[in-house]
Amino acid sequence: MTRDVEKRWYDPTTFRRAGWYAGAVIGAALAIMVITLVATGTDRQDCADMQPVACTDSGHYILVFVPTGILLLGGLGAFVIAYRTWRSGGSWPIWHGAGWILLTFMLIYLGMSVRVLAP
Repeated sequence: MTRDVEKRWYDPTTFRRAGWYAGAVIGAALAIMVITLVATGTDRQDCADMQPVACTDSGHYILVFVPTGILLLGGLGAFVIAYRTWRSGGSWPIWHGAGWILLTFMLIYLGMSVRVLAP
């Protein structure tokens, strides 16, 4: 006989916590992206012939991989919280959904930003 936890989607407290968690992870990824764009700058003369996004090579790599890593770790963290919530008998599908949303945003961001590395 299997022991299955009821799949409860209506839990405002858990939904709010998962929403704040996903929002904080997305906000951190966006903050790193903006800081990288501002720090590498585009007003130098040697950037005139290049793409106007992140003129340095290290800026390109930071712009592609650091926000992607933040979103990946955030998604995996949401799955860990979902597992722990499932083990304690709570509303785990909400955290599971937050994890999939973060991983989807990771793939979208990676697909859009990887073209910065193209020569």
